[in-house]
Amino acid sequence: MVRAWIADVTPLLDKECYDRYYRMVPEFRKKKADALRLDRKKAQSVGVWALWQKIRAAYSLPEEAVFNFSHSGTCVMCAVCTDGRKVRVGCDVEKKGQLRMNVARRYFCREEYESIQEAGSDEEKTDLFFRYWVLKESFMKATGKGMALPVNSFCIRMDDTPVLVRQPAEFPEPYYYCEYCVEGLPYKMAVCSTDADIDTELHTELTL
Repeated sequence: MVRAWIADVTPLLDKECYDRYYRMVPEFRKKKADALRLDRKKAQSVGVWALWQKIRAAYSLPEEAVFNFSHSGTCVMCAVCTDGRKVRVGCDVEKKGQLRMNVARRYFCREEYESIQEAGSDEEKTDLFFRYWVLKESFMKATGKGMALPVNSFCIRMDDTPVLVRQPAEFPEPYYYCEYCVEGLPYKMAVCSTDADIDTELHTELTL
C-alpha cells in the first residue's frame, strides 16, 4: 500500500528549532539545506527529511523503501510504499495561488486547458488548474524523470477519480491517482503510483 503524510514546518523557521532538527539529518541533507538561501526552503528540506525518518521508524521501513517528497509554502509531504514492493511513487503538494491560464495554455494538453476554460467561476478554474498541476507533477515524479518529462506528453481526464488517458510510450504500465485536501489548508495534494492500493486517508503530523 502507498500512504501519504503531510507536516507543517513553520516551527523550523525558528533558528533554535531548525538547528535541533538540522543536527539529526545526514550530511548530504545538511549540504543540500546549506545550499539553499531562503529560511523557508531550508525548513522544507530539513523538515521533510525529519518526516520521512519518523515514518520509517513507525513502520520499520528499510532504507531502500520506495518514497517521494514534495513541499510548498510551509507544508511538506511524503508518500511511501509501506509493504516493501518495488512500485513507482510520486507525490506533489502545491499552495494555491493565482490562476495562470498562460501556463495551462503553453504546457498542458489541449483537452486539459479547455476543461479549465470551460469551468464555471474563476475560483473553480483556479481550483481545477491546481488540481491538474499536482496530478501532472506527481506522475512526472513517479516516472523518475521529473521535469525532464514534457508536461504535455501525457493527458489526464477528470472522472470520478483522475485517469491517465494518454501517457508516454516509455511508461506503459497502469498508473493510479489519489487526491487529498484538508479543510482550511490552501493546498492541493496528489499521489501517483503504479500500485493501485493507495490509502485515501491523508496522515497529518502536527509535530515532527
